[in-house]
Amino acid sequence: MVVVSVVLGVVVSGLAIPFAGVLGFATRSTAEATDDLPLELETRLLPQKTTIFASDGSVLATVYDQNRIVVSLDQISRTMVEALVSIEDYRFYEHGAIDLKGTARALVTNLGSGGVVQGGSSITQQLVKQTLLNAAKTKKQRAAVTDDTYARKIKELRYAIALEKKHSKDWILERYLNTVYFGDGAYGIQAAAKHYFDVNARNLNLNQSAILAGLVQNPTGFDPTNHPDRALDRRDVVLDRMAQLNVITQDKADAVKARGLKLDPQPSDNGCINSRAPFFCNYAIEYLLKDKALGRNEEERERLIKSGGLKIYTTIDLADQKAADDAVKANVRATDQAIGALAMVEPGTGEVKAIAQSRPMGEKKNLGQTYLNYVVPSQYGDSNGFQAGSTFKAFVLADAIEKGTPLNEVLPSPNGPITLQEEDYQTCGDKPYGYGEFPMANSVQSRGVENLYTGTRNSINTFFFNLEKQTGICDPYELARSMGVRLTCPTADSCPGVSPERVPTFTLGVADVSPLEMAEAYATFAARGNHCVARPVTSIEDANGTLLKEYPARCSQVMSTSTADAVNDILTGVIEGGFASAQYLGIPAAGKTGTTGTTESSPAVWFMGYTPQLATAAMIAGANDFGTPIGLDGQVINGVTVSASGSGLAAPMWGDAMKAIVAAGGIDYEDFVAPVDVPGYGATSVYVAPPPSSGGDGGGGNDGGNGNGNGGGNGNGGRGRR
Repeated sequence: MVVVSVVLGVVVSGLAIPFAGVLGFATRSTAEATDDLPLELETRLLPQKTTIFASDGSVLATVYDQNRIVVSLDQISRTMVEALVSIEDYRFYEHGAIDLKGTARALVTNLGSGGVVQGGSSITQQLVKQTLLNAAKTKKQRAAVTDDTYARKIKELRYAIALEKKHSKDWILERYLNTVYFGDGAYGIQAAAKHYFDVNARNLNLNQSAILAGLVQNPTGFDPTNHPDRALDRRDVVLDRMAQLNVITQDKADAVKARGLKLDPQPSDNGCINSRAPFFCNYAIEYLLKDKALGRNEEERERLIKSGGLKIYTTIDLADQKAADDAVKANVRATDQAIGALAMVEPGTGEVKAIAQSRPMGEKKNLGQTYLNYVVPSQYGDSNGFQAGSTFKAFVLADAIEKGTPLNEVLPSPNGPITLQEEDYQTCGDKPYGYGEFPMANSVQSRGVENLYTGTRNSINTFFFNLEKQTGICDPYELARSMGVRLTCPTADSCPGVSPERVPTFTLGVADVSPLEMAEAYATFAARGNHCVARPVTSIEDANGTLLKEYPARCSQVMSTSTADAVNDILTGVIEGGFASAQYLGIPAAGKTGTTGTTESSPAVWFMGYTPQLATAAMIAGANDFGTPIGLDGQVINGVTVSASGSGLAAPMWGDAMKAIVAAGGIDYEDFVAPVDVPGYGATSVYVAPPPSSGGDGGGGNDGGNGNGNGGGNGNGGRGRR
């Protein structure tokens, strides 16, 4: 009992207290104190870093609270094991939970030096302390773990004894090497080996092993990246100790001591900012944080993602991502008072292939950097979106076709301005929208009457308002929602009466949306009416490689295939001879332009383009340094003063990205399916160009303002959105 009490006293005091104090402690009820402690220490899974993979299996990013990769003992070099045991606990395989001989030796050494020169804790005791520290969640809990008291030391000893009873020496050593902190953000031997030397733990040589073994005593003080001289001295101490114990020869120790540290430090790779696609990475994490299956609350889910050692498999196609990044950079500069954005979604699966924006991730505003993700909806990002203009006309078009409107049906399409009556537009419940009136005119010259082909391809406002009289407001609104557009009022019941978006001007794109939403919606047309929810993740595995959860495609048919085929047939004319003919890809593609705001302050221009294999939304939105919408007209974008139009600004950015993907073989030739049993198909399926004086997808406003077009001609535009 006296011997045990002496040992406990030494452990308590850091081997520096008077011997009389040790004997005094021995007279207390030591045995009684230990009897009340738990019989064993709970050794939970160690926090590990999570790896995020691209669709080709390459690493996209890593995220972690502790930079750690757990490896087995046979994946750690024997030299590293020998170096650590030599300097920390050379009798580790000979003693039990506590090394009485080593502790007594340390006591004598420290008493003789008047300070703490050698430690008395065994590797098992050190593992107990590290385990308790990892389990501590608060400052108070961490303070209790490191508090220099008898009670804590007795508790650690009791836990150490329990560990030795339950686990083998190899298990304890493996756990210790994976647990201990090696400084500069590296936890565990594998992370330390990669961080300091860019090698795996199994390949650590004698020099590297001695450096890392020396770090354990004081990870901050002996950090070789910040204190190379101290690290060098400490390495030599380890080498001499290994020679003293005949683990290596003195000659070998001296040979290594004659060398420098030979570091190859690797920068921190924590977080999305270091990723090849930082905003996609951020979107994928935000997507998982919303998944209630991964934890009871967002804090719990974040802890799983950052500490669970997960393998997250995403949908990103790095070739598509590069094409999107290059296109955005080529069309909008980071410091422009505008945001360029692209989102790519695969039809039929909902897999998000790329998202890109002109403002890179970072905190340097003078370089145009931001942490705001403008490409994804506010549920996963920071932007509230921008109005999408005439790209919303496709929803009215699809609903009209679904209701049986012939493609060759002719409707009055006066150039205006004309006055429209609110009571002509039915909202949900077949009720009139209202009893007021509002003006409308065209941005593009009309022939006076248009059909579904010409009215859509020329984006004639008055044509669509007359078409909307037939469809009503409610059904196109609900169709857009079913295609992935996140509208303010998800159902008619949640917004009885007048909603801010379910209004007659819905067809002009008055809803705030993100590029990803619009890419998801237009992917539905490409997939022949099959809507698939956009998703950035396909599956997650835990640290052991066991499947944790799959994220399969979630799809539903929201319109008939013949309706989608008819929409595709109409919209191919926008690229094959229409406003976006300059963006012809050489393969079948369809699209729709959009511009919002007046010619003095157009805040956003859009182009929605797609093939049967890939739907891409392109947006350029006027925005100040804080992301607040401002006018585009007259802004200098990429060094050129612009006049805003979807065909003149957004379509070229779309074309740059899609042409690069096609040239690289990323999209195979595939034609759209011709409409079957659709009234009026074929009668007027040949594109009818706008009159020479028209302004294409030129300037215009939200029910007001005149503008100059720069889309298909050089004429004057009228009022309204395109």
